[in-house]
Amino acid sequence: MKNIGFIGLGIMGRPMAMNLIRAGYSLIVHDINPEPVKDLCRAGAKEGKSSQDVASRSEVIITMLPNSPEVMDVVLGENGVIHGAKQGSVLIDMSSIAPLVSKEVSEELKKGGITMLDAPVSGGEPKAIEGTLAIMVGGPQETFDKISDILHVMGASVRLVGEIGSGNTAKLANQIIVALNIAAMGEAMVLATRAGVDPEQVYQAIRGGLAGSAVLDAKMPLVLDGNFKPGFRIELHIKDLMNALDTARELGVPVFLSSQVMEIMQSLKTDGKSKDDHGGIIQFYEKLAKVKVRRNTSK
Repeated sequence: MKNIGFIGLGIMGRPMAMNLIRAGYSLIVHDINPEPVKDLCRAGAKEGKSSQDVASRSEVIITMLPNSPEVMDVVLGENGVIHGAKQGSVLIDMSSIAPLVSKEVSEELKKGGITMLDAPVSGGEPKAIEGTLAIMVGGPQETFDKISDILHVMGASVRLVGEIGSGNTAKLANQIIVALNIAAMGEAMVLATRAGVDPEQVYQAIRGGLAGSAVLDAKMPLVLDGNFKPGFRIELHIKDLMNALDTARELGVPVFLSSQVMEIMQSLKTDGKSKDDHGGIIQFYEKLAKVKVRRNTSK
């Protein structure tokens, strides 16, 4: 399958689409923001006038959108994918949305002979640029097998988790673990700094032990530099945790720690930090402890 439509060219979608172009795929792209469309067209893509237009010219349609309402609108709304996609085409929704919405959208597409996979990603902008995202997929095995080569261009880890909605369930689990890891890092490093110990030395001392993690290695160096430029914004993690909390309520699952981290993120949003990287969760603890966790530049 060579004709790919790509809708949603934000901080993640743009580099993902660029990697597909570099891999030799023919892309038709669309976004409400004209700038990334122009960039990708300069790289060899073609512009789609609407989601419907993109779908009508593609065998595989990829969507990378902010949340459930946007996916519903782009796929099922006026001028949406459903009105242009041909029977036998595949929609890969790589947005992070509520699993129940994935199932609902899939059921509507089935009526027109269109198969859907939900395939949210983890790794943020750096891994989107590198093409090394972790991609969690839900949907039919047969469809996954047909398009897995496409996903492997964008991801280093691509795994079919189960039926439709399973990809987003896995992503919710991922986002809970990431949020709690970052919050734990914040508590620990503020404690160490307040005690007068160099946080960089603490980081180096613990990273090879049981406390070490991909989250710690990705976020701690940025924190030490005071760099909260977004790779994944706090406001987007709030969205993901909201979906996790809503899903947990529907299933009757306790999520005490996730609820606490959500309150921390909401506090940061109130402080005007919602567009900071989620590594900036540490700023909540820094503010209360009146200390900054930063690299010692006097050495």
